[in-house]
Amino acid sequence: MKVLHIETGRNLYGGARQVLYLLEGSAQREDCESHLACPAGSAIGQAAEDSGIAVHPLTRSGDLSLGMALQLYRLIRRVGPDLVHVHSRRGADLWGGVAARWAGVPALVSRRVDNPEPPWWAVRKYSLYERVIAISEGIRQVLLREGLSAEYVVTVPSAVDSTQFSQPCDPGWFQAEFDLPAHGPVIGVIAQLIERKGHTYLLQALPALRERFPGLHVLFLGKGPLREHLEREVQERGLDDCVRFTGFRSDLPRILPCLDLVVHPALMEGLGVSLLQAAASGAPIVGSRAGGIPEVVRDGVNGRLVTPGAPDELVEAVGEILAAPDTAKRMGGAGRELVKQEFDISAMVAGNYRVYREILAPTA
Repeated sequence: MKVLHIETGRNLYGGARQVLYLLEGSAQREDCESHLACPAGSAIGQAAEDSGIAVHPLTRSGDLSLGMALQLYRLIRRVGPDLVHVHSRRGADLWGGVAARWAGVPALVSRRVDNPEPPWWAVRKYSLYERVIAISEGIRQVLLREGLSAEYVVTVPSAVDSTQFSQPCDPGWFQAEFDLPAHGPVIGVIAQLIERKGHTYLLQALPALRERFPGLHVLFLGKGPLREHLEREVQERGLDDCVRFTGFRSDLPRILPCLDLVVHPALMEGLGVSLLQAAASGAPIVGSRAGGIPEVVRDGVNGRLVTPGAPDELVEAVGEILAAPDTAKRMGGAGRELVKQEFDISAMVAGNYRVYREILAPTA
C-alpha cells in the first residue's frame, strides 16, 4: 500500500505533528509505503526527511489557486499512490480532493477543526473523498449536522507521545527562564494568539484570581496576530507584572511539568493537542465546554469544564483547583492515565490504517 500524505502547514504545530506521528508509525508497517507532499523548506518536511520518509516539496501553499490542484495532480501521477490522504485546510482540502479525482486515485481527508461550514459547501467538498476522518467526536458531530452521512465520517482521535512529557520539573531553570518568583502558582495557556482561543477571558478573570492568589503568574505560550492587542489589554488591566508572553516554544516537555495549571478558554477547538500534552505532563486543566475539549478534559476527573466566554466561571474553576493541591495532584495523575489509555500514538496510527484498508478493500 502506497499512501501520499498532503500537509500544507509550514510549522510543526499540533496538526502537522499528528501527521508526522502517522508517517513515523506507518513506516513501521511492512505493507505501507508513505510519501509526504509539503511546502518546500517546511519544518514538517525536514522532520519527515530525518525520519526517512520520502518528501515531495510543493512550490505553492494550499491556497485558492487552481495551480495548487495542477501541481498536486502531477505529483500524484508521478508518485503513483494507491491512496491520497489530505490533512490540511488552506485550500488543500479542496484541491487535494480535486487532484486525486482527476488522477483516478481514491482519497480521504482529516478534519482537525470544528469551524462550521455552509452545509451546501461541506457536502460538495467532502463528496470528493471516500471518507472523512474527524480527530474528535465533537468535530464528527459538526460534520453530521452539516449533512454528511454517519457511515462516511470516522472518528480517530489525535495522539501524543506521553513519554516526552514524563520528565520532572526543574524549578530553578523554570523560574530563571521566565523571570518567576520562587513561590506562587503559575498558569499556562498553550495556544495560538488568535481570537477563538479565548485569552481575553482569562485576562478578565485574572484580577479576581490575583486577589485570592497574590503570587499568581500566567504564561501565554504561543504566537499569533493578536499579540499586540493582548499586550495592550494586559497593560490596561494592570497585569504587566504577572503575565508573560513567551512566543512559540519548542521545549514544552520541559515547561509543562512545572505548571500548576493549564487553562484553555477557547470558544472553538477541534480537540487540542496542547491539552493532550498538558494532561500527559500531569497538569490539571481548566477548559471550555466547546468542540472536542470535553473529550480531553473530563470534568472533575483531570480538570474542570466551564462555559465558553464566561470569566466568572473561570475564576471559580481555577480558584477551586489552585486552592486544593491534593485535588490538583489527583487530577494530574488522572490526566496521565487518560492519555495513555485513549490517546496513544499506536492507536491513532492503527485507526487511520483501518480506514485505509476499508477504502482499498474492494480492490485489494
